[in-house]
Amino acid sequence: MIAILQAIFGGIALLGAIAASLSKSSYDKLIGIGLLTGGVIPFVAARGYLDVAIAVSLLVPVTTIIILQVTGPEEER
Repeated sequence: MIAILQAIFGGIALLGAIAASLSKSSYDKLIGIGLLTGGVIPFVAARGYLDVAIAVSLLVPVTTIIILQVTGPEEER
């Protein structure tokens, strides 16, 4: 993988990890975990695990949407 792309995807993963660790709301934590996953998937694909990368890229957004709908904002409950 090109060095600049490694730096960009590593920065995205680091940004997602920091956002997930600093946020108080579970709603915001899931968004941070989504960013983290988006930064990690290219590294998984670069190692040749394309089946794992496809599975993760399909499962994480779907489960994030489901969990966000289940938790939802507090004022709606």
